[in-house]
Amino acid sequence: MKLIIKLVICLTFITSISYAGNTDRAGEAGAYQLLINPWARSSGFMGLNTASAFGIEAMRVNVGGLTKLDRTQIILSSSIWWQGSDISISSAGFGQKIGDSGVIGLSIMSTSVGEIEITTENSPEGTGATFSPTYFNMGLSYAHIFSNSISGGVTLRVINESISNVTASGIALDVGIMYTAGDKDNIRFGIALRNVGTPMTYAGDGLAQGFQQAPEGNYPYTANHRTAKYELPSLLNIGAAYDIHFNEKNRLTLMGSFRSNSFTRDMIGGAAEFSLFDIFMLRAGYRYEEGLFDPFDENGATNIHNGYSAGFSVELPLGKETNTRFGLDYAYVGTRLYSGTHKLGLRIDL
Repeated sequence: MKLIIKLVICLTFITSISYAGNTDRAGEAGAYQLLINPWARSSGFMGLNTASAFGIEAMRVNVGGLTKLDRTQIILSSSIWWQGSDISISSAGFGQKIGDSGVIGLSIMSTSVGEIEITTENSPEGTGATFSPTYFNMGLSYAHIFSNSISGGVTLRVINESISNVTASGIALDVGIMYTAGDKDNIRFGIALRNVGTPMTYAGDGLAQGFQQAPEGNYPYTANHRTAKYELPSLLNIGAAYDIHFNEKNRLTLMGSFRSNSFTRDMIGGAAEFSLFDIFMLRAGYRYEEGLFDPFDENGATNIHNGYSAGFSVELPLGKETNTRFGLDYAYVGTRLYSGTHKLGLRIDL
């Protein structure tokens, strides 16, 4: 219990100095891949399931929910990001319960934006060669059940971004706590601090530039351009969820969440999920932020997303004498431009 109190104090302290919701700092952060949720199930909630995330997907929302995993779980996910933009995201995750109260998790996410033609000062129309930018991050998590009501976890994430022969790397830390109450554990609260870590900076041979004449002599030399450091897009999620059970098999979950961003506007929203016989789940969510839309000018919005999301899941047991289950998840996230974002995931619980 003392550890939980210390974690809460740390979360409060760090949040108080993060200047959350400061729009004047917009554009100063980098590594925005950390704000992308690659998983289909939680994306159907628009990422608003801070208090109800569970399993591997909790590593992207509230790592404290990783403790809800009581077996081995494997997830594969593929996303078409802003359909028509040629951006795709591939993810994989593995979770394993260890002992009576611990769970470890590993997740990998890779983003591809296709091929871009190389241009130079001498060939501004293109050299005929291309390069493929890569955005990659890998997270290692550990979560622990402290009591029947409280669980918490931490994620260490390694980040890498590269374009041709220029690369930036960094490390981020996520911390999350989840509290459960009620006679049927149907009331939940969650708080998660994400993307707190070291500043990143680009370096590599691509920043070098050759000159034919040095300032103190007539000979060629090479100089490296300096690059500025940039911060990670840290944020704080606070959420609540409530389950309404119609019987032992049917459930309606209502949830809400508030996100405080360090470098962009704050967000607030709500979501719901209906589960039928623990086999078919239907969900939807809406997240609002200032500038999401202008009631007098539809083209005056400052965000490509329109705030809406929806999705469904189908879970089936594999065999009558085993607890192994197979799940198929799909989510759609609405956008003003392109044709939305589509995410498809496969889950196996062993």
